[in-house]
Amino acid sequence: MANSTGTVSTATTLDTEFVRGLGLYDSTLKIYKELADQGIQPHSDQWKAEIEYKLGRHREAMHPRLFPEIPPNRYICFYPMNRLRGEEKNWYTLPIEERARQMNEHGLVGRRYAGEVKQIITGSIGFDDWEWGVDLFADDPLVFKKLIYEMRFDHVSAVYALFGQFYVGVRVPAAGLERLLSGELPK
Repeated sequence: MANSTGTVSTATTLDTEFVRGLGLYDSTLKIYKELADQGIQPHSDQWKAEIEYKLGRHREAMHPRLFPEIPPNRYICFYPMNRLRGEEKNWYTLPIEERARQMNEHGLVGRRYAGEVKQIITGSIGFDDWEWGVDLFADDPLVFKKLIYEMRFDHVSAVYALFGQFYVGVRVPAAGLERLLSGELPK
């Protein structure tokens, strides 16, 4: 479901939900396997109807992830990213099981920052030059550097990720913008 900017957002904390917030690979694999085990032909009318039925059950549970509340943390970090589609390395040619395995490893890194960082991932595949926008929220901006640095060494980031410009800022209510622009940091 898209928001007013045409992007789809997923909000999670960097805990046990981290992996699901990065791609929903696990649930997709489970649904596909279940339907295949039932002998339903992939992409048939019956397959499509079953997928729609199962997705309907997930929509209510997904609502907070599709329409997240912005965390109240003092600092924010944003960066866009894509998955590599080169001639030698192409994320989308890997079997979905392998992508799920790699995303699970990626999520294990993120889980170590549970309670320190919250994230909102926006997907804009087909809407923008970048596939994803990553928003991180924390009360200490140094944690962004630690998390991002550590994640650069996991396989999925090191081999398949392309990153855009990184932006880090302090959050300020609109009423405090004039003070910020005159050089006074909000408390």
